[in-house]
Amino acid sequence: MNNETVKMTKFLAVLFAICSGLAIGNLYWAQPLLVQIMNGFGLPAANGGLLVTATQIGYAIGILLIVPLGDFVQRKRLISIVMILSVIALISCALSPSFIILSLSLFSMGLVTISGQIILPLAGDLSKEEERGHIVGIVSSGITTGILFSRFASGIIAGVWGWRSVYLIAAALNLIMVLIIIYVLPKIPRKNKLKSYKKLLFSVFTTFKRHDTLPNILLHSGLIFGLVFNIFWTSLTFLLSGSPFNYDTFQIGLVSLAGLTAAAFGLGIGKLQDKGLSVPALGGFIIISFITMICGFIFYDSIVAIVIIAAILSVAVQGISVLTQTRLFNLSNEERSRLNTVFVVNNFIFGAVGNALASFLWSLGGWTYVMMAASLISLIALIVWLFSRSSFNEIDAQGF
Repeated sequence: MNNETVKMTKFLAVLFAICSGLAIGNLYWAQPLLVQIMNGFGLPAANGGLLVTATQIGYAIGILLIVPLGDFVQRKRLISIVMILSVIALISCALSPSFIILSLSLFSMGLVTISGQIILPLAGDLSKEEERGHIVGIVSSGITTGILFSRFASGIIAGVWGWRSVYLIAAALNLIMVLIIIYVLPKIPRKNKLKSYKKLLFSVFTTFKRHDTLPNILLHSGLIFGLVFNIFWTSLTFLLSGSPFNYDTFQIGLVSLAGLTAAAFGLGIGKLQDKGLSVPALGGFIIISFITMICGFIFYDSIVAIVIIAAILSVAVQGISVLTQTRLFNLSNEERSRLNTVFVVNNFIFGAVGNALASFLWSLGGWTYVMMAASLISLIALIVWLFSRSSFNEIDAQGF
């Protein structure tokens, strides 16, 4: 393809979803492998947490320093470069001879495995306004699937061929995908002229001045996706590994597959935005989040109930994520990459707080305290929605 006008098709949306899923999945390959990796290097298992931290720090820096360039540079070239660098970093992880080298390799991999966060706003750019929500939902579902699949698959692969094989296979998959992207994706004209990289970064932090509704959008996502979702899933590991379940890592991984329901429903959730139903739908998903946390408080000793709760919560969280991100992209045609940077960093910060809260609350009062806190946070999110829906409705009436 060499045409300058690019039309978003279902094929391109699915391709974007797969590419984004692979990119985000690179962040999670290591999580089930930490004990095996540490044993291989002859180090205490507790040190494995540093590998996750190194990856997350690299990813946060990459989001902040690289993703905003999507508003100014040729995006096919930018996506191809970061994906090729991801392949190199993954190979470096597989061949790392020491813990220090592996930490640096994972940091580098986190830094450049941000193609999904460049692709998502690109999908918003290429979509027609009346179908943007649907397209964003498809790509977002790919990201959700990538997170869940990487956690599940890495444990199985490592059990057969060892942890290094996980990164070699990931490198091969990413290489295949970048070759497809280079062949299929045409050259897409840049949106703006980059005058100063310093001014570009500064403009990321001034988006709040240009968009009054941005704080409310970020708060909805941060409270539910960042806090409730992470509190629930982190604490669920503690719950399932203890009495009365006493599940091993593989069994816990199977339970986590309940989250795949979110990916399936995410394909159609964006249509609610396209039909003008985003405001009531957002409130509905927040109410569902609140109800599932109450149910989690009551039915904590039933694995069937836990799986159903996990599946329904994942759908609600996916709905909130798709609707808030689509609304975010509708704020501006010229700065979607910068807005996405703010969105992802916001979720990253709330997610870090959510993980820390999960451990803290579990140490204080176990699952009871965790569910009480998650229910309270969902209630706060509902109050935020009640007070912000009028401003959202006004913007919808103006057609953005």
